[in-house]
Amino acid sequence: MSKLAGRPFLKMNGLGNEIVVLDLRGTDLVVSPAEARAISRGDGLAYDQMMALHDPRSAGTDAYVRIYNNDGSEAGACGNGTRCVAWALMRHDTRRRLFVETVRGVLECRRDGAFDFTVDMGQPRLAWNEIPLRDEFADTRGIELQIGPIDQPLLHTPSVVNMGNPHAIFWVDDVEAHDLARFGPLLENHPIFPERANISLAHVVSPDHIVLKVWERGVGLTQACGTAACAALVAAARRKLTDRKARVTLPGGDLFIEWRESDDHVMMTGPVELEFEGVFDAALFQDCGA
Repeated sequence: MSKLAGRPFLKMNGLGNEIVVLDLRGTDLVVSPAEARAISRGDGLAYDQMMALHDPRSAGTDAYVRIYNNDGSEAGACGNGTRCVAWALMRHDTRRRLFVETVRGVLECRRDGAFDFTVDMGQPRLAWNEIPLRDEFADTRGIELQIGPIDQPLLHTPSVVNMGNPHAIFWVDDVEAHDLARFGPLLENHPIFPERANISLAHVVSPDHIVLKVWERGVGLTQACGTAACAALVAAARRKLTDRKARVTLPGGDLFIEWRESDDHVMMTGPVELEFEGVFDAALFQDCGA
């Protein structure tokens, strides 16, 4: 039987980005890909990302967080999930900030209100081999990639940014005019992305407003993706389409993103919601070999 049976969890969301928070601090438990997939199939537990908290690895941090997509793969960052973790860790005290660590690095989280948080998502990675891409591109503001006929492509010349996860952003006039559910899997798994990629359609409404729709690597269409919002703002600012601070509207709501000039860090601000608390039923894990 899986040792996760009977463990408590929180079911949360950030703008509809479905999150499970699992606190494994004080144990040596690590969630396997099979267990992560099994949990996502539980009643009411369908998640986009699961945030598993482990004992801190670095001094001054509150937890080390492993991030699982619902297909069992691991992600390097999850902005909406990190805000959920911040709420979970600060729910019973009066602290205004804390630090969590992921494979991406140490992230500072600040409480702005009862359910509103800002996360310092760190510096974007912009070089072709940092995304990473299979092929070398001197300018990642727009790379050679398209969907559709050569002379009349439906989508083309995306900007690419790594915000803990690889992101490709296609610039469009209407995010609903393209079937992202159809093109998303093809582009996510395109050979040019050796680690796969999150695929976004972005419409720049004004210098301080972007509308975004996201196909998330290892997840699919999602109501919100924090790292995609960060990547879109960085990419838009690099192309002189927006300022370095903008509201990013996703299907689930708005995130506020700032790419600071002072230190090149990307700040993400948005809400979280607690849906319910529970414990994992042993029956969840019967068929996953755990």
